[in-house]
Amino acid sequence: MRQRNGGRGDAERGSAPSASELGWDDGLYDRGPGGSGGPEDAAEPDAPGDPDGSGRGDDGDGPRGSGGPAPARKPPSTVKRRVFRWFVLATSVLILGTAGVGYLYYRHLNGNLGRDALNLGDHKLDPSDPNGDGQRPLNILLLGSDSRASKANVDLGGSRADADRPPLADVQMLLHVSADRSNMSVVSIPRDTRVDIPKCTDNDDDEVYAATSDRINSSLQRGGPGCTVATWEALTGVPVDHFMMIDFAGVVSMADAVGGVPVCVKDNVQDVKSGLKLKKGRSVVRGEQALQWLRTRHGFGDGTDIGRAKAQHLYMSSMVRQLKAGTKLSDPSKMRDLAESATKALTVDHGLASVKQLYDLGNDLKRVPTGRITMATMPWQYSSGGSYVEPKPEDADKLFAMLRQDVALDGKDEKKARPDKPSEPADTAPPKAEIPVRVMNGTGTAVQAPVSGRAGNLAEWLNTQGFTQATADQTPKSQTDTIVSYATTDQRADALAVAKALGVPERLVKHSSAVRGVTLVIGADWRTGTAYPGSTPDTGDTGGSDGSSGEESGGSDDGGAEPEDEKAPDSADSLNGDDETACMDVNPNNVW
Repeated sequence: MRQRNGGRGDAERGSAPSASELGWDDGLYDRGPGGSGGPEDAAEPDAPGDPDGSGRGDDGDGPRGSGGPAPARKPPSTVKRRVFRWFVLATSVLILGTAGVGYLYYRHLNGNLGRDALNLGDHKLDPSDPNGDGQRPLNILLLGSDSRASKANVDLGGSRADADRPPLADVQMLLHVSADRSNMSVVSIPRDTRVDIPKCTDNDDDEVYAATSDRINSSLQRGGPGCTVATWEALTGVPVDHFMMIDFAGVVSMADAVGGVPVCVKDNVQDVKSGLKLKKGRSVVRGEQALQWLRTRHGFGDGTDIGRAKAQHLYMSSMVRQLKAGTKLSDPSKMRDLAESATKALTVDHGLASVKQLYDLGNDLKRVPTGRITMATMPWQYSSGGSYVEPKPEDADKLFAMLRQDVALDGKDEKKARPDKPSEPADTAPPKAEIPVRVMNGTGTAVQAPVSGRAGNLAEWLNTQGFTQATADQTPKSQTDTIVSYATTDQRADALAVAKALGVPERLVKHSSAVRGVTLVIGADWRTGTAYPGSTPDTGDTGGSDGSSGEESGGSDDGGAEPEDEKAPDSADSLNGDDETACMDVNPNNVW
């Protein structure tokens, strides 16, 4: 079960407004034993052109591992591991349309939903802290299963020999909604990305899967979607609040229910592997043709999984625009069809396991304007042998840091007003000895145990630097980035004084309703030493004991991965949700 953070309840919020008082549903952040949602994609060949000679054929026509047979695991009794990230909004709209159909139908829809555990790893990241207004970012992992464990899926996906094979998560997207709901980021990871998969324990039969290194799509075979969630947390450092998953049949039925989705290609395209055949220009794909679009790999770009991810982003953007405009959703029968299709197609975590919870999620997501939705692909590079891809070190780190720190990928975040504007007097920090500081150890991650005694060591060091009210709090924590938080705006200068002494960058000083006073959480990015990595701390008296402005006391910005321009790197190949001109490049070998 997903554990909540101890000691961080309403009692610590003081007079700050709660999320519910601001219209947010705190239930969405209950990281309980389940979750749902995800994209739907099909089995395709592994690396570009299968350069490693593994023989993994398209659409499941061959073995699908990268280093031996997939872990043996019986398919779940309810074979509904489904949910395509794009349909989060579809799900919300379908719920809006079923609000008055009665209690029995409500229970019927609830019974359609598949459910599974949220995180199967040994170490779970704590939920993101709320901002100063009590609002939390929301992270949903959207998965597309290539399951063929039903006749409908076999008919659509082919390869009957794979009917009993545990499914792979061939589409994976993280949906990040900002704390203030002003923007949304969607980040895809190519299915052939080789990553460290942490140890996972299957809740159904207690089978333990040892930690390994493999393609990220195989994580689904190691106990279910909860292992894919654990893998994402280990890779990105982003805490995942929910997951959603969908399969082939779910894609087809949902595409039909919304009346089709407009797409565009720059040339006539035919992909015999997926079955897609379209003329140059704009078309509306529905039903099985929508599935063909989402599965097509050889027909787009250079014929690799990278081009397919771009096509999925284009499809998602178009669908979101349709849903926000109410396309095909005014007819009650259409709404009923969509409600049935979506709930039958979804497998979710237990925190989203009812129509009411999906309704609340939909209302939350509707706040985001399409112009502030950005879809991107994890910056990647080929491995030395070319048989798989891997995260591109600096650019991928930068992208993941932006998600963790709730920075919009489009670079359009409003710049925070600084309290030291010439027209206003700057806040000043009191003497260091008058600043209470709570220090917490958050160095544990999905793949690393916490560093013992870390909070006590840094609290003791702060005492030697004059912060004599610094104390260690032994409450368990787990987060990637070191953060210095403060409860009220008049404590910002105090927090900056602490950050300066430690060399913590000013961008990691945050206003939060989850704390009472200045709180330092030592993240997994700082496992040793008394100076924040990549910075030079100031252990002098300025910025605290001499009354100088606390705003001048931000640490060096050398540490961490957040970009100076606060925009996703070019290698992320971003697409804006309002872009109606986007059109797919066609692989010259697949033009007809």
